[in-house]
Amino acid sequence: MPEHVMKPGWFTVHVLNRAVTWFTRRGLSVWGARVLAVRGRKSGEWRRTPVNPLTLGEHRYLVAPRGHVQWTHNMRVAGGGQLLGRKVEEFTATEIADDDKPEILRAYLKRWKAEVGVFFGGVGPGSTDEELRAIAPKHPVFRITTKS
Repeated sequence: MPEHVMKPGWFTVHVLNRAVTWFTRRGLSVWGARVLAVRGRKSGEWRRTPVNPLTLGEHRYLVAPRGHVQWTHNMRVAGGGQLLGRKVEEFTATEIADDDKPEILRAYLKRWKAEVGVFFGGVGPGSTDEELRAIAPKHPVFRITTKS
């Protein structure tokens, strides 16, 4: 596994993610989290994982704090997915270029640093654009557009 990917531990996978998913699917958002459903790029089956969506201005984003993980690979192939919660939101996804990520990463870290800051190697919301740009290739970001 590439060094910039932090694989979740047993507790995260088997306890924390399942608990967040269970609550979120019943309309009880845990700190604003949602469940991302995206089709597997090989199996075509729905894959689910908790995510922390970010609203910035008029756009919404999904940021991959753990790096290039399965859901990011699947998203690139599927071109969209669903956000699950009290309601299902179908969306299309557009990947953001690394040079365009600093403002998004700063806002994401400002909102979610307590939960995901460990995955950003000491870079935080107060970091310079240069520091954020340096880590941008390690953290895929997708702008999501809800289908009408």
